[in-house]
Amino acid sequence: MRRRVASTPTVVTVASEFDLRVAEWQRDLDSALAGLYGEAAEGISDILVDRARAACSDRDPQLGELDRRRAVSPGWYQSHRRVGYMAYADRFGDDLAGVRARIPYLTELGVDTLHLLSLFRARRGENDGGYAIRDYLRPDERLGTLDELRALINELRSNGISLCADFVLNHTSDDHEWARAAIDGSVYHRSLYRMFPDRTEPDAWEATLPEVFPDLAPGSFTWNEDLQRWVWTTFREFQWDLDWSNPDVMVEVADIALTLANYGIEILRLDAIAFTWKRLGTNCQNQPEAHLIAQALRAVLAMAAPATVLLAEAIVAPDDLVAYLGRHERDRRECELAYHNQLMVQGWSMLASGRADLARTAISRLTDIPGRATWFTYVRCHDDIGWAIDDRDAAAVGLTGAGHRAFLAAFYRGDFWQSFSRGHPFGANAETGDERTSGMAATLAGVTAAIDDGDPAALDRSLRRLMLLYGIAFGYGGIPIIYMGDELCQQDDPTWVTDSTRSTDSRWAHRPRFDDALAAARCNVDTPTGRMWAWVRHLVETRRRCRPLHDDHATVRVFDPGHRTVFAWHRSHARFGELVGLANVGEDAIDVVAHPDLGPGAIDLLARTDPRPWRLAPLQVRWISADDGYATVPASQTEHLDPEVSA
Repeated sequence: MRRRVASTPTVVTVASEFDLRVAEWQRDLDSALAGLYGEAAEGISDILVDRARAACSDRDPQLGELDRRRAVSPGWYQSHRRVGYMAYADRFGDDLAGVRARIPYLTELGVDTLHLLSLFRARRGENDGGYAIRDYLRPDERLGTLDELRALINELRSNGISLCADFVLNHTSDDHEWARAAIDGSVYHRSLYRMFPDRTEPDAWEATLPEVFPDLAPGSFTWNEDLQRWVWTTFREFQWDLDWSNPDVMVEVADIALTLANYGIEILRLDAIAFTWKRLGTNCQNQPEAHLIAQALRAVLAMAAPATVLLAEAIVAPDDLVAYLGRHERDRRECELAYHNQLMVQGWSMLASGRADLARTAISRLTDIPGRATWFTYVRCHDDIGWAIDDRDAAAVGLTGAGHRAFLAAFYRGDFWQSFSRGHPFGANAETGDERTSGMAATLAGVTAAIDDGDPAALDRSLRRLMLLYGIAFGYGGIPIIYMGDELCQQDDPTWVTDSTRSTDSRWAHRPRFDDALAAARCNVDTPTGRMWAWVRHLVETRRRCRPLHDDHATVRVFDPGHRTVFAWHRSHARFGELVGLANVGEDAIDVVAHPDLGPGAIDLLARTDPRPWRLAPLQVRWISADDGYATVPASQTEHLDPEVSA
């Protein structure tokens, strides 16, 4: 009889794990760098792999364990259980200790993804809401120390909450250490930016460059006396654009990304990614190389810190949007996440117009995203709303793009017949006629006007509008994001107009401090705050039990239910079945025909009742599914949650 020899267990080391990841991602890195830097790519690749190896060896063992868990479930960010919350760090908790103190509030709400805005050191003085970055690696001095930030991240993770943080790619502030070194004469640091000795090149570039902030910062170049040069400043005069055609920028920025990942940040938001690459004769947005930048950063991080994923801050035209998730003629691995700004814009458009045909047209034309990617779905965020209405989509439903954009701007600033909004104009461009909009979701939805007018019926309708928009965001798919205060029906910050440092920027209207008084009243369902809190909590819990909302390789299709006022979508998941979402943006109750893919066992998950008849109250959203994870309960137990019951 042959004697069996016991096998020696394989020992997997951090080094061998790293080498396996390099083998998987090297080709992504090399192809991206070749497209960016040509013959210099090989040397840059070697540098970046060495930086990734050093970062991997320095990685905290707990983060290494998180890397291994994420390797087993790489689509963790696609789970139907994920819910996000977005807040300015100082407006939410004053400082890092204050944010830590609010963790129980976040867990009560059901949040497991926290996006903290303006976390790192920004320019002293005016700083574009924190996006004129002075130090990528240290928290703002007012918030606390690096040790306190690490402690916050660890406590968030111990409570099951992933941190998302901004990573500004297009520019730094004019007081960043690179900018200061450039002013002091460093040739290397000057080469990190785009600078010109006279107006010859700036004039050539500006022939095709749109102005981002025409009222705040006309033009795209600023003369700097210390440098005796024109500096490229896409956004504001104190935000200097980096020169991504210089490979040193890639190395510097990748090094920062690796450090942030080693802090334990699990989602890096690539701010202004669409603006990074410049090409003469274009608008210098959405250039092919911007996608190669994202691909290269994705590969470097995947080698050293695979638990960290990338979110594209690409608020761009519909045709350009899905490319940041890697959808090209041949799919590439770029960002895992992107903002579904079309869903957000079309939601507000539907409320203003009372029609859903434009939204159906625009969203149905979006290309399917790759199976490894998903959306951030949102109702509001910290920024203004740009009315991204495509001219072709508008023409398809008998509108003009320019006319509808002008209508939305006027409607949401309250200057249109029967407008319920009290928003604020932002970025008005007299040359193009474009105007963006600021305001908290509650203000834009009509809460402020209804309270000012003392109109209970109007207040009820405004709450229904807000509830409908969040019902769409939570039921469409992706990670729904709650903007701080929306869950409490919080209105605009009235102090922004009297603050000399903010009064020129209406976006501060929707950047209020967290309202503790409202939070204390969140359980009183007889108040707007209590109704909204209960509704958001209901959406969170319903979503977490709704398996068809899992987003790995699911398909979602917008369809026409036969009514112009109904926005309808159908989700299909190979393992978890079907879900149909219906949102009536009109002021009348209507009946809709049952979707053929849902059998007789379908239930309304939000009302937790049999959906038949398929009737929609004004401003009501329904999620219909055959999922059997719900027991029917008496309507009396959920009447404060369901708009139809409370009608």
